[in-house]
Formats: sequence, structure tokens, C-alpha cells
Amino acid sequence: MLKIFRKKTELERLQKEYSRLLKEAHILSTSNRKLSDQKIFEAEEIIKQMETLV
Repeated sequence: MLKIFRKKTELERLQKEYSRLLKEAHILSTSNRKLSDQKIFEAEEIIKQMETLV
């Protein structure tokens, strides 16, 4: 079956969100350290959610 028709699992969705948050944190780290730290904190919360799923 084609992958484009398959729905993403909760774990895949969380992994994508985690990756997006880390990219944003990296970009913000050069301009706004406080906002970068907030994004990293949000990413850590996503990791906790992923651990409960596994």
C-alpha cells in the first residue's frame, strides 16, 4: 500500500513535532536565547510523551 494514504501514528507525529521544535530552537539560539530555551523545554516535554507511548 502507498505510504501517502497511511495515517501517521502518534509516535511519528510526536517525532516530527520534536524535530521541528529543535530546528526552531537552533535558529533562535543566535538571536533570542530565552525563546530558544522555551523551545527546548517544549521538545523535552514531547520526549516525555514519546516515552509513555513506548
